[in-house]
Amino acid sequence: MSFSIIRPLPTPEEICAQYPVSEELKKLKEKRDKEICDVIAGRSDKFLVIIGPCSADNEEAVCDYANRLARIYDKVKDRLVLVPRVYTNKPRTNGDGYKGIVSQPDPEGSEDFKQGLIAMRQMHLRVMRETGLTAADEMLYPENWPYVSDILSYVAIGARSVEDQQHRLATSGFDVAAGMKNPTSGHLMVMLNSIHAAQSPHSFIFRGNEVKTSGNPYAHSILRGAVNKHGSSISNYHYEDLALLRDLYAESKVENPACIIDANHNNSGKKFAEQPRIVKEVLHSRRVNPEIRSLVKGVMVESYIKEGSQKIGEGIYGKSITDPCLGWADSEQLIYDIADLV
Repeated sequence: MSFSIIRPLPTPEEICAQYPVSEELKKLKEKRDKEICDVIAGRSDKFLVIIGPCSADNEEAVCDYANRLARIYDKVKDRLVLVPRVYTNKPRTNGDGYKGIVSQPDPEGSEDFKQGLIAMRQMHLRVMRETGLTAADEMLYPENWPYVSDILSYVAIGARSVEDQQHRLATSGFDVAAGMKNPTSGHLMVMLNSIHAAQSPHSFIFRGNEVKTSGNPYAHSILRGAVNKHGSSISNYHYEDLALLRDLYAESKVENPACIIDANHNNSGKKFAEQPRIVKEVLHSRRVNPEIRSLVKGVMVESYIKEGSQKIGEGIYGKSITDPCLGWADSEQLIYDIADLV
């Protein structure tokens, strides 16, 4: 058994120089970063809606979807901040299935990490140029951060990554809002400990260098539901769950107590059509309790052009090849409903 180096990959500096960010896009990102961080810190009363496909597997469909978001943004931007999901890595704990565009730029092809890194960056840049929106991505591999640090405005740390020391340390150096999901066990203190770690300064080894971070005050929680010992889903978006998280935050030492509710995954049992109902229950909890209102800053929704999911190779445009997603018509209506209810 051994590691075999197949080929060296281009450095982040090389990829970023080949696919640069214009001055106009730099200003856009700076504006969007501040807008999102202001919501997390409570300096803004707007509500975050992080929405889009489970996996960004096809540039044309992803950009089509993001342009649809941009076209309705003017109608809701006085109350909402829309953040398109452009998720380019997928956790595969058993090794099977689609691993994301970074690993598989062609879902039916073999792994090609160089082309995957290029495809990831090109897709994010195109979304920015065409829509005036900057995106969210899951940081499954912390070493990928330098390839996208100048284009992302939101980073999620997944349920399987949140207990990992390298993810916590790397997040402490991110300059954008970072959501730390509760682990699959549902243990809220594990999540809060990860937030505390991400908000603290650290020194560690990263990409072959000794680095030092200042801490990320905009690290916050994402409730995505849990799994019991039998593999059944346990939701954690209800009023009592939010009240418990509020109390745990009050006992902790973290800054900017904030929470995003993931309406899919184990909160819905991956029943994508349940997401509007879940979001509306969360908004009701915010309305009846000012403390919960100040805690819950947004929602995550898995949504694409066509509802449901398909198998790799079916070739249905705008339909998820991983978790099933809400279709566009229902997603658009949900966005308008959220704007009316916040």
